[in-house]
Amino acid sequence: MAESPALQDFDLDRMVAHDRLSGLTLSPDGTRLVTTVTTLDEKATGYVSALWEVDPAGQREPRRLTRSTTGEQAPAFAHSGHLYFTSSRPDPDAVEDNDSKEAGLWRLPAGVGEAEPILRRPGGIGGITCARSAETVLISAPLLPGAADEEQHARLHRHRQETSVKAILHSSYPIRHWDHDLGPAQPHLFALEQGSAEQENAAQNSTAHRLRNICAGIGSRYTGEVHLSPDGTTALMGETILEARAERRSAVAQVDTATGERRIIADDPQKDFSPGPISPDGQYAIISVSQRPVPAEPMRPVLQLLDLESLEMTPLAEGADRWLSPASWLPDSSAMLALGDDDGRGPVWRITLATGQAERVTGEDSTFSEVIAAPDGATAYGVRSSYAYPSEIVRIDLSSGQTTLLRNPTARPQVPGSLTEIETQAEDGVRIRSWLALPEGASAQSPAPLLLWIHGGPLNSWNAWSWRWVPWRLVAQGYAVLLPDPALSTGYGQDFIRRGWNSWGDKPFTDLMAITDAAEAREDIDQTRTAAMGGSFGGYMANWVAGHTDRFKAIVTHASLWALDQFGPTTDMSPFWRRQIDTAMEEQHSPHHWVGDITTPMLVIHGDEDYRVPIGEGLRLWYELLADSGLPMGEDGSSPHRFLYFPDENHWILKPHQSVVWYQVIEAFLAEHVLGADPQTASEQLPASLGLKPLQEEPDAEQKKSGQKTSGLKKSGQENHA
Repeated sequence: MAESPALQDFDLDRMVAHDRLSGLTLSPDGTRLVTTVTTLDEKATGYVSALWEVDPAGQREPRRLTRSTTGEQAPAFAHSGHLYFTSSRPDPDAVEDNDSKEAGLWRLPAGVGEAEPILRRPGGIGGITCARSAETVLISAPLLPGAADEEQHARLHRHRQETSVKAILHSSYPIRHWDHDLGPAQPHLFALEQGSAEQENAAQNSTAHRLRNICAGIGSRYTGEVHLSPDGTTALMGETILEARAERRSAVAQVDTATGERRIIADDPQKDFSPGPISPDGQYAIISVSQRPVPAEPMRPVLQLLDLESLEMTPLAEGADRWLSPASWLPDSSAMLALGDDDGRGPVWRITLATGQAERVTGEDSTFSEVIAAPDGATAYGVRSSYAYPSEIVRIDLSSGQTTLLRNPTARPQVPGSLTEIETQAEDGVRIRSWLALPEGASAQSPAPLLLWIHGGPLNSWNAWSWRWVPWRLVAQGYAVLLPDPALSTGYGQDFIRRGWNSWGDKPFTDLMAITDAAEAREDIDQTRTAAMGGSFGGYMANWVAGHTDRFKAIVTHASLWALDQFGPTTDMSPFWRRQIDTAMEEQHSPHHWVGDITTPMLVIHGDEDYRVPIGEGLRLWYELLADSGLPMGEDGSSPHRFLYFPDENHWILKPHQSVVWYQVIEAFLAEHVLGADPQTASEQLPASLGLKPLQEEPDAEQKKSGQKTSGLKKSGQENHA
């Protein structure tokens, strides 16, 4: 019998090859929407992105704008209608450095025409910010210490390459971030300028441009956050203030884009500030302000309206009790559209300046990652997703909140089951809710095994599609997947976060057990076949669960925190975590103290290039499981525990072929311990790339001609959008 379309969509090869949409930018006149679509590359070992145009009216089919083997990113419309973007594609007219892998600045003309190279520099180009009513363009790009200008930067960069020096001398904290080293080049903010006539003639190119540094002397303190006034004369940028004992705080600086004159306009030793968009009339900006966290009290980001003339701040959305992020001003400057988690969703919010109050605009079961107001003030465009579908672009009626799906360059996969919502009461009477993804056919007569998936963060919510953790793959294998929001989750108010602050093993754990009880009480769930999974903070909770209950048949822990006294000083952002985790929490809530109580088989997964949760956490967990856990080991050293190690992955498993391995190993582990599969049978699910079994012979030519399935990743087949 042929597989259903839903099961076919979640075949591993097809799933990791599915086209993925992200980001959105709107032309100043409101007639053009551009997004980025990521697809599997030709070798199926990575992804490449391209820019696509989507019709705001929803009439025309989406149109691909760029095509190259290196891909294009960071699209931004200029006031003229030109579309800037970054790409490492070669310059067809360049004589030298045509094989550079660093991103250069490119531009598509407002009308019909080919993309033209604008600027290529050593170290590449980062973000692009364009003024809405002027031709000012700001560029974020790295600059080597000691370089006073671009020529000196180029010489220093060339010298490091020629001498193969990779050493970095640091004088401040931090030295790395997520999966990459920081330095020696430091981010700076530049204004893009037309080159002189002499430069243009020398380059034989009418589009010769140069960068002018407008944050000279700031060193590594520029955070990369920048917002430009509509007339292009003023920029608000994030600036780090370095403190004693490796501490740091965030401030907001105002920069004159013509002179580079800079002044700090929002700073407080007890708070962190982040710049937001400047109003169309140029009078105001939205600033995000957060009291710096301490072990006794969590942070609470709030929005403030900053008067750019008086520099006075007025609180906004005080009654919402939600963490809102400013997104886009309405064109008459009367209100701001914002995004924020709310009860397992992430709606668009409207904050009206006259009242300072926030109200939900959209009411659907989805989460918006982008929203941009249209010039008419009555419409907005957004990128939404949910656990029913991945990211897609919609038009929003701001008066009614109704959304209309536009013609997207990516198609929805058909999910192999249904999505429902369950809730229960915690020990202290607080409501705990969760999404539950059920496989087709789950019933009282055929109950499904249950997987408890614990989200990371911990300040997070299971409310939006993630291609890194796709529950529907496991649903397609017959599991029901529980996606709960325990204490510390966002979207339920500050008190809900406070319940789990600095005590991760307390309310977050009991909340998870309570909602698992509620799921297991359903007739369509088999409470005798259950497992728990989690990554990052979810991995911490998986480790904590393993040491505090034996109710689960198997536990998968990915990129997990194991020993808090070790994690705190070695993670890439120690001051942030040390402000949350004190000595009492390390002693009372570190999972490693309970290793002797672990009697459940565990699959440990970790990437060596993970700097947020360093590999030492996984290595120590693995050793202590084998040496000290309560699960009996064989006399020959054999163990039911497993360690899946990725030498070239980071906090997430991003390479498509390795993502396939990730799922296959998890599925084999669960099949053995949850479904009761024979270990030999379960091991047959493991990929040959692990070297545990011989490769099958390649299919002969007749098989290929007949269309029989062969191994290896395949593209998702969006033929109508090729």
